[in-house]
Amino acid sequence: MKYQSIDVNGSALHFADYPGEKGTIIAAHGLTGNNKQLHYYAELLKGEYRFISVDLKGRGNSAPAPANTGIELHTQDILALIDALEIEQPILMGYSMGAFIMANVASKCSDIKGLILLDGAATCTDHQRQIVEPSLGRISKPYETAEAYVEEIRNIYGRLGVEWTDHLADVGHYEIGEKDSHWENKSDEEKIRQDFQSFYDYKPGEVVKNVECPILLIHSTGEIGTMPALFLDESYIETQKHAKNIWKFTSDSNHYTLVFEERKDVNQVVHRFLENL
Repeated sequence: MKYQSIDVNGSALHFADYPGEKGTIIAAHGLTGNNKQLHYYAELLKGEYRFISVDLKGRGNSAPAPANTGIELHTQDILALIDALEIEQPILMGYSMGAFIMANVASKCSDIKGLILLDGAATCTDHQRQIVEPSLGRISKPYETAEAYVEEIRNIYGRLGVEWTDHLADVGHYEIGEKDSHWENKSDEEKIRQDFQSFYDYKPGEVVKNVECPILLIHSTGEIGTMPALFLDESYIETQKHAKNIWKFTSDSNHYTLVFEERKDVNQVVHRFLENL
């Protein structure tokens, strides 16, 4: 694997590039994530497929998010990345916000071979807001040391039902930087909230009706600590109703264990979907 950066739409997009032979999978992470959030899927598919896992702008080592950030701007960045790297018939994978983005990309590009939605591209209500917003305050909070930040996210993920691992510690260290004698998340909380607000302007039925390729939708139904699943069955009514070719798989993972743990049930389904493309 190697890290690369490329200029798209006027600023740098950073990504991890794993080599492979069968074709290219481009993956986009969730709202507050980075390329490392798709680690287990990269490990599953690398070698067989070229796997490109991006840092969306405003995250990781990509450029800061622009003033008008939102799902549409991230969509344009992925489209520009496909063009710049001259990738033909990519397979798109998106987790959470990344699923919203990648479905939107697929709706605007006729050359997409397949689309994998990891618990996203759904209708959003106050239900999602009540679960997501309380954890966003850590983004602008200063920490005396990197270890203090990592310890806080260890506690946060513990409350979300995620088992702590060295990989999660690596994710934590990657998403922070030193600034003015303290440590803080590399993202801008206001821009993250702006991206989150764009979920509510998203009409999944209007998006997926323009997607021509096969779609695999993974729905995580597990409770998130003491909270219910992030997306409920009704969250996916419009997505399923308007998609031309969609296969839904229900997993007992929760929204976070879907990416922060190795999910053998999901892995098997992903492999089967890819084999049938």
